Amino acid sequence: MTRLLIIDGHAFAYRAFHAIRELQSPSGEPTNAIFGFIKMVARMRTVIHPTHLVVVWDGGLNADRLAALPEYKANRPGMPADLEVQIDGIVEYLAAAGVASYCQDGVEADDYIASLARHALAADMDVVIASSDKDFMQLVQPGVGLLNPNDKTESVWAADRVHEKTGVDPEQIVDWLSLIGDHVDNVAGVPGVGPKTATELLKQFGSVDALYRRLAEVKSERVRNSLQAAEPAVRRNQSVIRLKDDLPCEFSPGTFAERSPDTGTLRALFQGWGFRTLLNELNTVEMGQGALI
Repeated sequence: MTRLLIIDGHAFAYRAFHAIRELQSPSGEPTNAIFGFIKMVARMRTVIHPTHLVVVWDGGLNADRLAALPEYKANRPGMPADLEVQIDGIVEYLAAAGVASYCQDGVEADDYIASLARHALAADMDVVIASSDKDFMQLVQPGVGLLNPNDKTESVWAADRVHEKTGVDPEQIVDWLSLIGDHVDNVAGVPGVGPKTATELLKQFGSVDALYRRLAEVKSERVRNSLQAAEPAVRRNQSVIRLKDDLPCEFSPGTFAERSPDTGTLRALFQGWGFRTLLNELNTVEMGQGALI
């Protein structure tokens, strides 16, 4: 089975930036995110053993979501300057390491990842999405799993793990998040409906559509009234939270296949950044005594 590992680029860049607080090149430029990102990708490759790999970056906010919810993600602070200057370096590393990287203006990484996963699944590839973003739980199905960096077991989440974490199945995640909201994306949920109540409602009714058809059956008057008042917002939330897996995508597995690294460029990058450990690993590879990961 061929296995495609899709990495949420900005999510791991932020994670690397905050995991290593102080690291600079010999010229004084910050390199903590670059170094951390390289080590994280190496670890994921060791755990997942992908035959194909791609890092997907955010290219901006989706216009349809902004039209539906102008405050969508408006609560997010700007990227720290010391991280922003390292993104190009990470992309340079990926190119030299033979790893595919994708970014398109106006395309959110989540949507392109969803589209890639759909195409890969149709091509009989096993898919693993590396991200801690809970939106990706909606994509979990046979052949598509999640590698959540917050899970120290480093196991790939299937539907049973999604259910364990939320109490609902992957196909109910959009409705579940539409009810409780998502503060990370600045999407407000139904007042008074938290994760536990939303789970209980979806266990009883199965979906938001069925819930609103049978709203009179909700026992709590408070919850029933809140749901009734919030129906337009819940319907809007569904369209905002549901990932778009139908983006134009010229899917070719060969584009994401493992490629031989450009060791000369890697050497120059590592020297410029002062990454002595990675230089030593590269020397070992060039002498035929190990594998570059």
